[in-house]
Amino acid sequence: MKSTLVSLLTCAAVAHAHFTMQYVWINGVDEGQNTYLRIPPNNNPVTDVTSTDLTCNVNGLSGASVETATVAAGTNITLEWHQHDQRTGEDAISGGHKGPVLVYIAKAPSTAASFDGQGTVWTKVYESGLVNPSTQEWATDVVNADNGKHSFILPASIPAGEYLIRGEIIALHVASSYPGAQFYIGCAQVKVTGGGSASPPKVALPGAYKGSDPGITINIYNNLQSYTIPGPAVWSG
Repeated sequence: MKSTLVSLLTCAAVAHAHFTMQYVWINGVDEGQNTYLRIPPNNNPVTDVTSTDLTCNVNGLSGASVETATVAAGTNITLEWHQHDQRTGEDAISGGHKGPVLVYIAKAPSTAASFDGQGTVWTKVYESGLVNPSTQEWATDVVNADNGKHSFILPASIPAGEYLIRGEIIALHVASSYPGAQFYIGCAQVKVTGGGSASPPKVALPGAYKGSDPGITINIYNNLQSYTIPGPAVWSG
């Protein structure tokens, strides 16, 4: 009974610790809060892997009112997440929200602002999951240690054009049954210059994940020694 009560209290505490992607850094330069980002109406997670909210979060199928950043292929991009609508000094992500960190990109047929991200258009360019099984350190712990930030390189070989960058953190603290895993998603709009002519592998989001995937329905509180990150392999470019 006592352990059940502790579990319930833990779930109640982390329920109020949701978060959103709030900043994009381009080659180490902070572009400002909510700049170039499609902003969801609140910080609640997506839990249905078949919903179009999985693409760019709630109300994220259009970026008509969002500016688009100009970046060169090969640029270092940093995404920054926080629980609340400011940098407060608290954990960027609640310490109880353990899970992987992923980044996808999708090339728009015309402008990023008008692109809804539907169809087989997404390429995974970054992932990190269970970093250290012996200490149970997750990618989310690394993000917290860096004040909510994680970085990736925009592949140098992608064709020039406008893209969506989709950051994703999957919190697994209540993922022992489906729906339970919490998907935190943010999309940035960029115009890529330079680049090459690569044709990377693509998946659909929604479409690439199933509720039964071992990285989505999982009990992480059993001395987990390995973890399968959802979705395709990372394309390095």
